[in-house]
Amino acid sequence: MIPFFVQIKCQLGKSYEVADALADAEIASEVYSTAGEFDLLAKFYVDDGTDIGHFVNEKVQRIPGIQDTRTIITFKAFG
Repeated sequence: MIPFFVQIKCQLGKSYEVADALADAEIASEVYSTAGEFDLLAKFYVDDGTDIGHFVNEKVQRIPGIQDTRTIITFKAFG
């Protein structure tokens, strides 16, 4: 499994709706509300060989209320 994170900027007033939609879709392993430029941080796992770009485009960015995303690819978990 390949882990990666997506920072999500929501339309004004839509953060909780987007977080609930991600939870209901059962595609994210964890979803956090955050302060700063982005409203949410979601952690995902995909199978080896899965195209992360297509996954984000087809499964994440299509959720109503999302304005922008930033994908963070991870390499190694420590500790």
